[in-house]
Amino acid sequence: MSLSDRLKFLAQLPNGPAAGLDDIDRLVRRSLLVCLPISVRRFLAHRNRRLVIEPEESTARLFLLAGEEREPVGELGLDAAIPLPEVARSGKERSPTRVLMMPREDILTRSVSLPSQVRANLPQVIRFELDRLSPFQAGDVLYDFLAKPGPKGAPRLKVDLALCRRDLADAWVKRMRDAGAPIDRIAWEGAWSSANLLPPAERPKRRLDLFSVDKLLWAAMAVLIAVVLIGPLWQQKRIADALDAEVRRSRVEAVAVDDLRQELERARLGSTAVLRQKLDEPNILVLLRELSDRIPDDTWIQTLDYNSGQVELRGESGQATALIALLEQAPGIDEVSFRSPVTQVPQTGKERFNISLRFTLAGEE
Repeated sequence: MSLSDRLKFLAQLPNGPAAGLDDIDRLVRRSLLVCLPISVRRFLAHRNRRLVIEPEESTARLFLLAGEEREPVGELGLDAAIPLPEVARSGKERSPTRVLMMPREDILTRSVSLPSQVRANLPQVIRFELDRLSPFQAGDVLYDFLAKPGPKGAPRLKVDLALCRRDLADAWVKRMRDAGAPIDRIAWEGAWSSANLLPPAERPKRRLDLFSVDKLLWAAMAVLIAVVLIGPLWQQKRIADALDAEVRRSRVEAVAVDDLRQELERARLGSTAVLRQKLDEPNILVLLRELSDRIPDDTWIQTLDYNSGQVELRGESGQATALIALLEQAPGIDEVSFRSPVTQVPQTGKERFNISLRFTLAGEE
């Protein structure tokens, strides 16, 4: 494949909102690998092998991944009866990265929304909030999270959270550690590229590799960008970006000032509205005085409900029908009527009533 063909393949990147970041990342890596010489690709594939352990109850199938090749290398049991294949052991030759691939049904994933202010302390926040975000305590599960990119200044931060019960993976982690080949990563099918359920404190330390795939791919990308771009265009872009950032900053400050002004105006209007409503509201003490003066001694009120000038009275009286005329004579009381028919109370001989009225007299406290 010629260099021009490789660059054409590199240009076939997905775009638009339908393209996931992980899909773009994988396609970029594959495209950049295509641009490298075959010998370099073979060298990187050999130095970046992965041993994938796929558990199924008490046994697990082992696969060795080198580049795009996937080679089965045997099985492994939780007991020592089935030994670990030699390819998985640490030796003089660089050992492959060991990945425990948990079944998808053992993984609980969900998307959570958090305030954007927690981004700087996201690991601690996730750990403290884990019992609220999931049905588990932090010590009972293995978990990892990924903060999704969003608009700058967005008030909420979207986070993908993945959890696995610790007891489902601990046996295999211990089995590999006892065999002298500790697990480097715990993942699952469909996980994001950097997902690792293994806690950072439990991950084995590996020697830094000067010729890792990521480093060489980023170097190749830098070379390609340097070939495509030229100095003046880059400088003009920097100037345009600086001006655009200054305009955005000024716009944000202007919006903040306008929001503050509107907030102060809303607070002023709210305070005056409360005062106006208090002044316009009828005085309940005046109502109680009128009821006390006009209701006969053989009448007593069980409940009095008041809501924005509308009053409802329930009680018993020796002559409930006479209450309507008595109440209508009081100043500020109108629209007096029975809400339900008057009923006789056999035990006392009195009449049970339910009267509604409207009270509009403000008066003085």
